[in-house]
Amino acid sequence: MSSNTAHSERTRVAVVGLGSIGGVIAGLLAALDRHDIVACVRRPVTRLVVERAEGAVEVAIRALSDPAQASPVDWILLCTKAQDTASSVPWLRRLCGPRTRIAVLQNGIGHAERLAPLVGAATVVPTIVYYNGERLAPDRIRYRRAGEHDFAVGADPDGRGFAALLDGTAMRILVSPDFRTLAWRKLLLNAIANPITALTLQRQAVFRRDDIKTLCLAILEEAAAVGRADGARLAADEPERLLATVLTYPPDAGTSMYFDRLAGRPLEIDALTGAVVEAGERHGLPMPLNRTLLTLGRAISDAATARGQ
Repeated sequence: MSSNTAHSERTRVAVVGLGSIGGVIAGLLAALDRHDIVACVRRPVTRLVVERAEGAVEVAIRALSDPAQASPVDWILLCTKAQDTASSVPWLRRLCGPRTRIAVLQNGIGHAERLAPLVGAATVVPTIVYYNGERLAPDRIRYRRAGEHDFAVGADPDGRGFAALLDGTAMRILVSPDFRTLAWRKLLLNAIANPITALTLQRQAVFRRDDIKTLCLAILEEAAAVGRADGARLAADEPERLLATVLTYPPDAGTSMYFDRLAGRPLEIDALTGAVVEAGERHGLPMPLNRTLLTLGRAISDAATARGQ
């Protein structure tokens, strides 16, 4: 096989957003040297280091900082925060073609419905991200596993295609026929882990407090009722199980919302707690605790936005 033929058969992958989630996946995919990876970023970098328990991975990375430089690719991995999706539209317009698949590596639910108006004929592939990433520097990210799997996708051709794309990275992918339940389960985890760490300005160790455990169980009971009304198959003891899962995370691990508050950035509160409250409103369910978290989170987020203007 000629080198030109081999190059033409490499999958073209654009990673939009090189933060804690995007930096990990971009680095691990680039280390395979099986795909053509380009990072779409505000400030270009030339190398990327992913710290792992097994040892660091260091790779060269091609980065673009101007959407005008981009051209259609086979896969887009959308790794910005949900509230930054609008700022990604110039990239999406240049990167999307009729055969492009867009894996959404964002928190929240309803990825396909939210992205469809922005991507033309491209296909949106919802994913659930489980791993923990911490951005240590613009070119250095710490990757920690946070459970049995790193991703979950639907049991359809596009979900399986995403799993195949990551083959060889050692990331563990769950392919499930009940993606809705998994998505709600992850949303419920985020609905306590992110707001509580951001509001208290503490890492996961805060969940070892008995009073915080009691509060989290009440928040989860309220949100689980919404998830069940929305079609998720959540067990009667789901809140207890989810809190037990949170308590398995390293005490010194942070959350994306915690790191955003430390940095004075807007919070992803609407994509997480806001999604729970919105669904509850659709189903006519009261949510006093989640509404309180949403109000407090929005106040912090709006102040950060005002400072950045």
